[in-house]
Amino acid sequence: MKIGTTIRAHRLQKGLSQGDIEKKTGLLRCYLSRVENGHTVPSLDTLSKIALALDLPISQFFAEDGLGPQLSYQKLSDEEIRFLSQIRRYSATLNDSDRKLLLAMVKKFAATASK
Repeated sequence: MKIGTTIRAHRLQKGLSQGDIEKKTGLLRCYLSRVENGHTVPSLDTLSKIALALDLPISQFFAEDGLGPQLSYQKLSDEEIRFLSQIRRYSATLNDSDRKLLLAMVKKFAATASK
């Protein structure tokens, strides 16, 4: 069970920084870093604060696959997760035709980059 890895994955998936979690929980960013890197194991009270900040049930950290179904099949780097989180955040305000246009542009860029 890797609680720190699970916390980091969910934090990045939601597009949050350690500073954002610090503001929501009152826990120091350096402490959060130590938890995410496996140097410190948080108490249940602390874990509850983190779960609340991430809008997750605390049980998510103790599940067989703590990353949940949406993350378990993805093998993305932290940078890729941050990028996709930003895309999701900004695309939420787009209408359907603008989303299709954006997707077409991304496909075009990807096709050009692979040549």
